[in-house]
Formats: sequence, structure tokens, C-alpha cells
Amino acid sequence: MKELSVDKLKKYIDPNLFNFETTETIKPLEGLIGQERAKESMEFGLKIKQKGYNIFITGLTGTGKSSFALNSVNKIAPLEKVPDDWVYVFNFDKPSQPIAINLKPGDGRQFQNDMRDFVEQLQREVPKAFNSKSYDLQKNEIVKKFQDRKNELIQELNELAKNFGFVLKETKTGIVSIPVIDGKQISNEEYEQLEDEKRKEIETKAVNFEEKALQIWKDIQNIDKETRDAIHELDNNVGLFAVGHLIDDLREKYGNYNSVMKYLDSVQKDILENLDNFRSDDEEDNQFPFIIKRNKKDFLKKYSVNLFVDNSHTNGAPVVVEYNPNYNNVLGSIEYESDFGVAITDFTKIKAGALHKANGGYIILQAKDILTYPYVWDALKRTLKTDKIAIENVTSSYGLLSISSLKPEPIELNVKVILIGTPYLYYILYNYDDDFKKLFKVKVDFNDVMELNDENISKMASFIKKHCIEDKLRPFHNTGVAKVIEYSTRVSEDQNKLTTQFNDIVEILYESNIWAEIDESEVVMAKHVEKAIKEKIKRVNMIEEKYIDYFKDGTFLIDVDGEKVGVVNGLSVINLGDYRFGKPSRITVTTYPGEEGVVNIERETKMSGHIHDKGVMIITGFIGNRYALDFPLTLSARICFEQLYEGVEGDSASSTELYGLLSSLADVPIKQGIAVTGSVNQFGVIQPVGGVTHKIEGFYKLCKVKGLTGDQGVIIPEQNSNNLVLDDEVIDACKKRKFHIYTAKTIDEGMEILTGEKMSVINERVKSKLKSFYDILTRDKESANKERNV
Repeated sequence: MKELSVDKLKKYIDPNLFNFETTETIKPLEGLIGQERAKESMEFGLKIKQKGYNIFITGLTGTGKSSFALNSVNKIAPLEKVPDDWVYVFNFDKPSQPIAINLKPGDGRQFQNDMRDFVEQLQREVPKAFNSKSYDLQKNEIVKKFQDRKNELIQELNELAKNFGFVLKETKTGIVSIPVIDGKQISNEEYEQLEDEKRKEIETKAVNFEEKALQIWKDIQNIDKETRDAIHELDNNVGLFAVGHLIDDLREKYGNYNSVMKYLDSVQKDILENLDNFRSDDEEDNQFPFIIKRNKKDFLKKYSVNLFVDNSHTNGAPVVVEYNPNYNNVLGSIEYESDFGVAITDFTKIKAGALHKANGGYIILQAKDILTYPYVWDALKRTLKTDKIAIENVTSSYGLLSISSLKPEPIELNVKVILIGTPYLYYILYNYDDDFKKLFKVKVDFNDVMELNDENISKMASFIKKHCIEDKLRPFHNTGVAKVIEYSTRVSEDQNKLTTQFNDIVEILYESNIWAEIDESEVVMAKHVEKAIKEKIKRVNMIEEKYIDYFKDGTFLIDVDGEKVGVVNGLSVINLGDYRFGKPSRITVTTYPGEEGVVNIERETKMSGHIHDKGVMIITGFIGNRYALDFPLTLSARICFEQLYEGVEGDSASSTELYGLLSSLADVPIKQGIAVTGSVNQFGVIQPVGGVTHKIEGFYKLCKVKGLTGDQGVIIPEQNSNNLVLDDEVIDACKKRKFHIYTAKTIDEGMEILTGEKMSVINERVKSKLKSFYDILTRDKESANKERNV
């Protein structure tokens, strides 16, 4: 048991320790402070390339995980190989399944440009070839050659018809044979008026004529087919002459790519099969030129190249940070456009996602975002398990919307995924997602504190200098630097630690700079840092002030002077998210003969958590172990947190409750000017708790409102002395002996401070009271038994 001296109430940083007056004369920080374990884990995770060794960086918000991840990757990525470009091209055999082709970095863009130039040349060269005099002469020769033969057969057919008494006439439905009688062609009406015998004679001749003419007709049809075939062959030769040298140029340039060579063969074949689409249509004065132009554009699109991933300007392995990781942004997408109300698409509308762009390199994602966006987590795991990334329309793949779509060829995936998240997310995934532990085998764990030593103090000064440069802040005076470091120990809640939640520190730097600007100071001094801290608290502590007002006007009934039996002031911490403060609570205890034991009223009203319930049960163990070894423990006690409406959890008040219980049993009053925090075990040893700084400051503010008497203070566990980082006002009150901070190792030490009595006296009185309870219950039971016997 001891009262702490003023120099033990916070960590003081002497500005004279620094070998500079302002940060203007020191070097800025390079790298990260105080995360050696994380650095080693990250280096290992980046070096190992086997499957499943993706990285999960975990730690509290504001510790610099994201910037650390990016900086770590950016150091090694430029030293690694630049991955291939990827393009998608039209699949002439299966149009709904575009083909993926990988090319060396830069060749993808070149191939896209070359195919664009190829199509432009194609539209010039093909019409030019078919509009040439040479083509017309060759075509006319073919037509004339076959037409002469055809004319001879037609003449032969006409002679045959004449011999059978018919003349051939061409109609809209074809060539028909018309009977001739006496040198005159007869009509259908005249034919019907002929005698039956004459008609039969004509019909017989007609049958015989058709039999004889059939072979001639076949010969004529064969000549027509030979004509078409000859013209088609001529067209192919002319087309090949126009296209062949263009294709050959591409084959020579991309001969090392088998997939490109195969694609160019398909291109040439398709062009030769669709030469009519390239001929000029001067003779077609169509009334819908826009439709014709669009149809031609759609036809030519299949010869274009979709440059899917372009690494022509990538330096080393790609590094991608996706800040909006929805399904399309991560996994890629297929876009659509509306054509007269119908959704249509093609291979040129396939868009790369972050995974495609990071292929062959690294991708950094926020775990919370990945889990928040629908379908992304499952899709990411699937790609990492298969080492392939397929582009699917998410609405179709999950059956949300039936729509005709493409099925592009999947791309081989080789990427290191770096997820960043909280420890809570990490353990949830590790314990409840079997795939997670197989795919993310490297954990990079960020500590929220680091040692307070000369090296880290120096690095903190360099950290401040770095932000002065990056964020264009005023230089910090060494007194200002000292105050920032002291603030860092307050955030860490440990005199021997500095926080690594650098976002909190950076905010203080920004705000201190503003107060220096308002003060028209060229450098940031200690007073500006102090002002920034106070104003930061002032912006968020309205609820705390309301609590103090309730105490001041008597709404909250808490005494901070005098003495009372069975009443003790406990301390808790209210966490609002952006602000934490200590809230004193009055704990009352009543005791009387009975066998109910120690009853926690909060538990009975379902306002108590499991840990608090455990603490109350420990109190029963302490009482029984110390005072009821000679006789059974016969006690009924009620413990209550007065004016508590939001519930209670934790065991930090268990020692406080025990003090109240002992006070009630011993009938010894407790000093109301001393508040208590700390948990206790069954042997009466005080155990450390959290939030001691906020708890002390909270009680001090209540005492200050009523007036400091010089006898007020707080008892904390001895192990918590290093956690004290009190503000200067409380320390000043302690220096003036108006407020006191005590530490206690055991319940005995604490009771002596609270009551001013020796623990031996209190023990005797408690044991005597419990023995009297036992005697009363024993006497009552005996009386009850006698009455029943009578």
C-alpha cells in the first residue's frame, strides 16, 4: 500500500533530450515505426510464391496497415518481371466464347493497333481489287466462255422442242413448252378445245420431249454451277491477292505466338468467305444508308482486338489497390448496350477487373469491403483455388436474371492477394471459413503499441518531420515534439509504451498546426499541442459534461466526502466511440442473516453480464475461505449499482463490491472521498483492470465540482501504476496534496485506506457478525423444529 508520487502519474518527456530545437533540422522518417514482427512476416509473405500463401494484415484501425502494405509491395514489385498483356479476340467457331491470348508486355497494344490498321487497309484493298479492269476482264472471260457453251445447249434444246412440235418460252416461273399446230402457238383455251385424241398425242410428245430434254437441262445447270464456281475461285484468288500480303505481314510479325497464328488463319478464312461485305456498293442507292453503315461496322468489329490488360507501361510487377471492390471492379464485367430495347453485347465489351490488372503482381483489398459486397468473397476464393479467373455476368451466374451473355475463355491467374482487416474479422474467417486458412496462410499482425525507448522517441520526431513535409505543416519545436510523444503514451495507456495508432497522432499534428497558425507562431510549441488536445476533447465530451451536471444538481446521488457503512464509490468507463470518460457509480451493500449468499441485484434484473456475475461469485468464495472455516457461511447480502440504467459488465468493480460487503459486515464506515477500481480473486489479491486513467479523471472532476477537500483520491491495483497517464490538471492537484492516487496489492491494504482501521480489527468484526448470523439461523431452526415436534 502506497500513495504514488507526482512523477509516477504520467511519463514526462524532457525536451532537452532532443539534439534539435525544431524539426526543421532533422531528417524525415523512412519506413514504419515499431512493427518489427509485422515487417518480418510481410517480408516472408512476399517472398514465398507457393499457392495459398496470400497475406492477411491485421491490427487496430489507424496503425498504418494500408500504407505499410503498399510501401512494402512497392519496394519489391519494380524488381520483378513485367507480366504479359492479355487480349480477347473473336471466336469464329464459337462466337459466344471469346478467345484469350497473352502476349509480351507492349505487344498487346501493338497487336490491337496492327489489327485496326489491317481492317482499314482491308476496306481499301478489297474493293480496289474487285473494281479493277483486270478483275472485270477475267470475270467477263469466264462468263463468256460458259455462256457460249450454254447458248449451244439452249439452241440444241430449242431444236429438240421444235422437232416434237413445241416452242420454248421463258416466263416468270421458268421456261415452259408451248404446243405448235400448223406453225401456230396455241393458248390454253385452244388446247382445251382440241379433241381428246389430239390432246393425248400432244401429251405423249410432251413426255417424250421432257425425257430427251432432261439431260440437256442438267448440262445447262452444270454450266451455271461451273460458272459460279469459276467466279468464286476468281473472287477467292483476287481476295487472297488483296488480303494475303496483309495477313502475311502480321504472320511474320507475330510468328512466335501460336495462338495469334491460329487466330490469323481464322481471320483470313472468314474474310474470304465474306468478300461481298467488303465490295463497294455504289450501285446500291439504299434508302437506309445508316443501317447499312452500322451493319458493316458490326461486321468489321469481329476483326478488332480487345486490349484487356495492358502492361506496356508497367514497371515490374503490377500493384493494384482497389478501394471500391464490388463484383465488377474485382472480377471484371461484360457490358451491354441497348439496341431497340434489346440488351446486346460482344467481346469488345469485356472489361478487366482489379484481379486481371494485378495478374502477375499484387492486389491490396480491405477485408471488410470484400465481405460486404455481394458474391465477391466467394468469387475471390474460387479464383485463388483454381488459379483461373473467369468473367461472368453476376446476375446470370447466380440466377438473378436470365440474359444471353458471353462466356470468355478463363485466364490463368498468378497474383498475391493482400487483405487488410481487424483482428475480429481475421479470427471470424479463420474459425468459420475453411477456405480462408488454406488461402491466407501468412498473418501479418500489427501491434497497437511499441516500446518507449530512445530509438522510438527519435523515430517519432522524424515521423513528425515527415508529416510536416508531406502535409505542409509548420516545424515543431522540441517542446511540441515532447508533448506529442507524451500524448502518444496517453493513447497507449502505458507509461512505457507509445501508440502505433498513428492516425490519432497525425490528427493532433494537424490540429496543433492550426492553433499555431491562429497564434501567428512560426513553429508549433508545447502550448499549441496542449491546446489541440483540449479542444479535441471539448468537441466530443458533451455527454460527460451532462453527467457532471447531473451530479452537481443532485440528480446523481454520489457523495465525495464523509463516511458511510456499506457504501463505496466504484469507477467504470463509458466508451462513446469517439470519446471515453470515467463515470463514478455508488455501490451499496446490505447484509442480514440468511442462506441466500451474496446476491447481485443487477443479475436478478438481467442487467449484469457474465463476467460481472463471475466477480460477484468470487466475492462469496473470498468470504467463505476467510471467515467461514469454523462454521457454515449463513449470509444474505444484496449488492447494487445505484442509479444504473444501462447494465453492467466486467469484473473491475469486484474489489469495490467486496469493500462494501466487508464494511457492511464489520459495521465500519468507508470514506466517500476515495473511489476504487480493481478486480479481486478468491484470496483477496487485487488484479489489474483497464481504463484507470479515465476512471481517476472522472472521479476527480466530480470532486472538483463539490470542492476538493485534500482527502479525496482513488485506489487502483498496484499493477496498474504504469498505466497512469493523467492530464496535467489532476497531476497539479496531486502535487498540491488536494487529490491522491493510492495503489493496493490486496483487499486488506485497500480496506485500511478506505476505513482508517487495521484489517485485523475488521476481520474480527466480520467474523463475529457472520457467527452471529449463524447463531441466529441455528436458533431459529431449532425453535422451528421444537414447534413441529409439539
